[in-house]
Parts: sequence; structure tokens; C-alpha cells
Amino acid sequence: MKPFEYKRPADTYEAVAVLTEHSDAVFLAGGSNLVDHLKLGITEPGLVVDIGRLDLTEVEALDDGGLRIGAMVRNSEAANDPRVRRDYPMLSRALLSGASGQLRNAATMGGNLLQRTRCVYFQDKTTPCNKRDPGSGCSAIDGYTRYHAILGASPTCVATHPSDMAVALTALDATIIVLGHRGERRIPISDLYRLPGEHPERDTVLERDDLITALELPPPHAGRSTYRKLRDRASYAFALVSVAAEIDVDASGPVPVIREAAIALGGVAHAPWRAHRAEAVLRGAEATRETFQRAADAELEAAEPLEGNAFKIPMARGAITTVLAELTDASAAEPDTEESHE
Repeated sequence: MKPFEYKRPADTYEAVAVLTEHSDAVFLAGGSNLVDHLKLGITEPGLVVDIGRLDLTEVEALDDGGLRIGAMVRNSEAANDPRVRRDYPMLSRALLSGASGQLRNAATMGGNLLQRTRCVYFQDKTTPCNKRDPGSGCSAIDGYTRYHAILGASPTCVATHPSDMAVALTALDATIIVLGHRGERRIPISDLYRLPGEHPERDTVLERDDLITALELPPPHAGRSTYRKLRDRASYAFALVSVAAEIDVDASGPVPVIREAAIALGGVAHAPWRAHRAEAVLRGAEATRETFQRAADAELEAAEPLEGNAFKIPMARGAITTVLAELTDASAAEPDTEESHE
């Protein structure tokens, strides 16, 4: 590990000022991602700015009925907060599906948003990787691609975003609060992440000295929600495909009709993938398994799998359909005749 200086700022403004003044400085929050990268030599900062003791640890109710979660709130604390469990169950489930209990006790909400890809080539400095070393090439495209993207990838990068939490926040339309040298900004999470394009080294729209101070959830929506993660083993594994879904159904008539739906996918793209095409199919349609399958097909029509991950398309289709059926009880009325992928 390359030696570095260490500093612990007294408040958020000092933290931002230090990053602004030092071009080779990085923030250290829970350390569950950065410390690994320091050991691997993926990141070699000259100064580590420890924000672990900043006063960003509150979960507060907002006047509009929403919730504000400080950036230094631990993942385990947020997952088990009674208000999160009651009003945002998909977020609680997503947090509890990530990593191990020990890591959830260390990882922070702000840090989780900014964790970097787990692509094996990104983490192996002996291989070319445009995301780690821009312009060096992408080893994954013709390599081991089981975990890689089927949506939104580019010829420069096919890596996927690893966070479960960010997928749920995307379906919930969360807002990210950021403090930088220009002051405080509010960024809809749908605008936070970038697809790789020609610059896969940039994961988000944040500037180098931007500090995430909190995230805000809108007031709870009507309907039911959940998070489903499909992976190679039952715990401590990243998603092959995940689905965060919320659906509100009018059941007053002879056939239930979908009022509103929100879906985000994980494990399939360089960023949490909002399933706008699927949502458009669902709104105003009858809440049946056939509708759910049409919605999944509409979203996955643009999928472009690599040689080793074509299985993700039927896996995602099955996950979307099954989750929506369970949320609307359509699974009991219309037995699934397709293969289960969970």
C-alpha cells in the first residue's frame, strides 16, 4: 500500500475545503470499499480525509411525510429503522440483502451510493481496464462476463453497478443531498449515475470535492413494494439480477387495474436501471401475469448480452414477472408455467 497522509475534519465544510485544496485527496467513510482499493493499489491517494465522525448520523422525519437519512448512518441502522421497515420495505430488504452483517455495520449510506464496480478486471491491476486506467482497453468484453451488463453498456465498459440499496432508492425516486465548493445541491438519484459511454472512469455526475451529506425519501406511496435479489449463493454475493418494485392496484372492479408502478433493476447495467418501458406498459393495464410478462419483455427488448451472460435476460424476465405477481396476488390466481430462476 502506498503511504498517505491522514486528516479528520471537524465539520462538513472543512471536509469539502480539504478536498478542494488537495487534488490527490479522497474521503473515507465506512471504508468497506476504499480500504480494499488501497490494498489492491487501485486507488493511491496522497491524503485520506476521514469523515467518519461528522455529524451526519440522524434519520429524521420530513414535514412532507418523507424521511431524511444522514450519509453516515450505517446500512444496518437504516435497514432496521422502524420507519424504513414500515414505509419503505423495499429499501430495508435491499439493505439487508447486501454484504454480510459485519459489513453492513460498517458501511454507510453515503458510501454505499459511491461503491465502485466489482468487475474482476477492474480489481486486477495486471489487466487492461478503461474504468481503472482510461484508454487501456476492456478485458471483460472478451473475458469472463457472468456478472456483466446486458443493458446500457458501451464498447469501452460492460461493468455493472454493485449496490442493492441504490436500486431500491432509484425505484423510490430518492434525492441525494450534496455539499461542494459551490454550496449545497439536490440531485435526483435518476440523475446521479452515468452510463459508461466513452468515459467509464466516471461513475456519477459528482465533482471530485462533492460530499454526500444525506439522502431524502419522498412520502410513502400507496401500494405494495419489495426487493428481490437473485445471486449465486444465499448470502454475501452480488446480484446477478435484482428487482425493486412498487405497485398500486385498484381492486374495486371485477378485474384489478394498475394505478401506478415503479421498477428498478440491479446487476444488469453500469447504473441502477429504471425500467421506464415496463412501467409504461403497466400503468392502466389489468394486473395479470400476462401484463407483467409484456412489461418485462418491453424493458428487456433492448438487452444486448455478452457470450457469458445471456441467461440474465430470462432471469430478469422471470424476476420482474414473479415479483409483480406476488405483490398483486396474481400468482395465486394464475399459476406460473415458466421456469423459476430464483
